[in-house]
Amino acid sequence: MRYTGPKVRLSRRAGVPLTRKAVRYFEQRPYPPGEHGRKTNRRNAGDYGLRLMEKQKLRWYYDVSERQLRRYWDLALRKPGASGAELVALLECRLASLVLRAGLAPSIYAARQYVNHGHIAVDGRKVDIPSYLLKPGQIVTVRERSRRLQPFVAAAERVYADDRIATYLTVDHGDLRFTLTRRPEREEIVVPVDEQLVVEFYSR
Repeated sequence: MRYTGPKVRLSRRAGVPLTRKAVRYFEQRPYPPGEHGRKTNRRNAGDYGLRLMEKQKLRWYYDVSERQLRRYWDLALRKPGASGAELVALLECRLASLVLRAGLAPSIYAARQYVNHGHIAVDGRKVDIPSYLLKPGQIVTVRERSRRLQPFVAAAERVYADDRIATYLTVDHGDLRFTLTRRPEREEIVVPVDEQLVVEFYSR
């Protein structure tokens, strides 16, 4: 199952801010949630606990279920490159992930909702599956009937955009459009996870 509770709690459990919104809250409360959060020492976690937490951080960052992450891991194993890098690249190529990365949504949760609600089109056709894997050359747009909605008006004004757009995307915020120009390389993907620990978790 995907986590549907308070999102900032995930960042506090992970020990790193997983969303933009979490940054401010995490600075105020950099310890785990709960009654004994202040007394918790993350450094006391054993090897298994460290690997488990990295896997969970990857899940939470991309907002995927355990079953979905396991499926991506199986796909990554069949790729010719390093399994950890392939896993992160697969997660990054999900439609919801790239809607966020292109600056069309303020969070991965909003990006998932925009896709689910039918606001997003790929190559001119509505796609309402957040896990849809984009291929290089595919063009993603906000559908015409959705462009006057407040979140997309804000997106057109670059409210959600990062200072530097990912090098594997070409984005036209004014036209609410982006293209995946090529498959992302691991070193280009900004994600606060050590994927080697995730590989070790699944390989144990």
